[in-house]
Amino acid sequence: MQAIAWINNQWGDPQNLGICLSDRGLRLAEGVFETLLIQAGTAQLLDQHLERWRRGAQTIGLPQPPDRAWLTNWLAEAIKRSGIVAGALRLNWSQGDGGGRGLGLTEGEATGRFWATLHAHEPRFQLQSTMVSTRVQRWADSSLRHCKTFAYGEMALAKREANQAGYHDALLLSSAGGLCCGSSANLLVQREGRWLTPPLASGCLPGVMRGEAINQGLAIETALGDALTPGEPALLINSLDCKPITAAALPLAKPLFETLLQLGRPGA
Repeated sequence: MQAIAWINNQWGDPQNLGICLSDRGLRLAEGVFETLLIQAGTAQLLDQHLERWRRGAQTIGLPQPPDRAWLTNWLAEAIKRSGIVAGALRLNWSQGDGGGRGLGLTEGEATGRFWATLHAHEPRFQLQSTMVSTRVQRWADSSLRHCKTFAYGEMALAKREANQAGYHDALLLSSAGGLCCGSSANLLVQREGRWLTPPLASGCLPGVMRGEAINQGLAIETALGDALTPGEPALLINSLDCKPITAAALPLAKPLFETLLQLGRPGA
C-alpha cells in the first residue's frame, strides 16, 4: 500500500474516506496541521512538531489536539496496517463541527476533529529552479504568520505561478522587504561559511528544521535582501526534503538535512 488514512475511527484509502461537510476546517480553513518524516518506522522530531501543533491550535482558538501518547499508539497502528516505514505523515486538527453556516462559534461548542494520512516518501535533494513570485508575498504582521494552518491557497498560487513560468518553485518576499521563504519550505543561504535564514519577523513559518538549525548553532537569523547572490549556496528545507536551489548547495543539502535530524533526536 502506498498510502493510508484515518478519520472518525475508520482506516482506508485517502481518496475514499471523507470528512463531514460541516467541519470548520473544510468550510473556513480553521485548522492546523503538521507534516513529519517517518524513517525506520519512527516519526522524526516528533516533539518539536507537536509543540508547534499545540501552539498553532492555541493561537487560532482550537481545542488542544491529541497528545503524544495517543498519537504514538495511533502511528504504530498506521505503520502496521500500511507497511510504510519510510514516509510522509500529515496530522490534521480542525475546530470540528459547530457554529452553523457562518463564522460564529459558541464557547465550548466545537470539540475538534483529527484525521491523518501516511504516504510512502524518501527525502529528496534534487536541484530546484526558482523565481521570485510577483503574485504572492508573506505578510510580516499577519496574526497567523507563525501558524501552519489549512489556508495554503496563496502558497499553491505561488507554486503554480512558478510552474507556469517553467520553474520548480517560487521564492516569496516579505511585506517588510527581503526574501522570506519558498512556497512550502524555509530558505537557507550560506555566506562566509555560515547558514543564514530570514528572521520570524519577516513572516516566515517557524519551520521545525529551520528551528533545529538555529538551536544547534548551524544557522543564524538575518535579512537576506531581495535576491540571491549568483553562485552562493542556497536551499529550501522542510521536514521532508532539502532541495538545493543553486548548484553550489548540491553537495551540502543531504549532509545538512541528516545532521539536523540526528542532532534533533532526544539524547543527541
